[in-house]
Amino acid sequence: MKKSAWLPAVIAPVVVAGAVAAPMIANAANDPIAGKNPTAADVIASIAESSDAQYSGKLAQTSALGLPELPTGSGGSSLEGDASDVLGLLTSSHTARVYVDGPDKQRFQLTQQLAEQDVVRNGSDVWTWDSKDRTATHVTLPSDAPEDLRDGTTTPADVARQAVDAITPTTAVSGPTAVRVAGHDAWQITLTPKSSDTLVGAVRLAVDQQTGLPLRATVEAAGSDDPAVQVGFTSLDYGAPAARLFDFTPPSNAEVTEKDLSDAGTHEQRGHGGHDRARSGDEPTFSGTGWGTIAELPAGTVDRSDLEGDASGLLDQLTKPVDGGRAVQTALVSVYLTDDGRVLAGAVPVSSLVAAAK
Repeated sequence: MKKSAWLPAVIAPVVVAGAVAAPMIANAANDPIAGKNPTAADVIASIAESSDAQYSGKLAQTSALGLPELPTGSGGSSLEGDASDVLGLLTSSHTARVYVDGPDKQRFQLTQQLAEQDVVRNGSDVWTWDSKDRTATHVTLPSDAPEDLRDGTTTPADVARQAVDAITPTTAVSGPTAVRVAGHDAWQITLTPKSSDTLVGAVRLAVDQQTGLPLRATVEAAGSDDPAVQVGFTSLDYGAPAARLFDFTPPSNAEVTEKDLSDAGTHEQRGHGGHDRARSGDEPTFSGTGWGTIAELPAGTVDRSDLEGDASGLLDQLTKPVDGGRAVQTALVSVYLTDDGRVLAGAVPVSSLVAAAK
């Protein structure tokens, strides 16, 4: 097992609403939202209308998840490779450039110290590039591939869609208020869980009044008015980006991996949220409802006896012993690693995960 393979499960809080799957608001109004008195349903419906938008911009993401302090960087660091990269994304602020020309041409550039990571989609071709490792991956997509592929990059639209999926009788939705984001007029709505059993206090979405494009998404922990996670545009210009930005050729000394998925029908790959998917036995199962949904991966997912050196020490620093395993509770999400190798996660306290595992 790769040393850091379990890290995304342990540090999943950045995708807080991913464990919350529920039907979207039905029959939401389709009226323009540039008027003076839109409803929350108008604002939510306008998000779907932005899928063909053309724009360039700069994103900033901040995280205050309450993860323990860990050594990072050069000089005595106990973290290497993927582990350091994942922790860096989730515990520090970072910025990215984004270029979008409709649903099938996108480029995302995440710049870190002395390194750059890119994801470039042009139709059925997707390239990922890591300048630090000098590695590139070329994926050929099937014809019915999802429109929006970024291999982990987060934008306000991602958080918006996940939050919208959570709008059920368990969520209170505020009326829109006018705000300014990156020089654009926006309507902001607030989604507040009605249940006290979740770690999430509120999700705030700011949506461009003219285009419906989500401009900023903020997730607050219960009992706090400060953002636990926020991602938003700091600059945004509408219009088609230069076509050359969606062409990628790896450097001659790059290590290139090819993955041809053109014959893989994605209609059998749908995930949780009302669609069927072909199951191989290692997909998560779900219990609970709304904001209290808990995802569980089966026994054997994590074998702590296989972890050595840095990976084992990192696990001890991130988690604490609890009944039947080890767990970590952040500001927004808890993760529980059972002694038999199961992984449970949700936007709930650790105690809820322990109870669900029995």
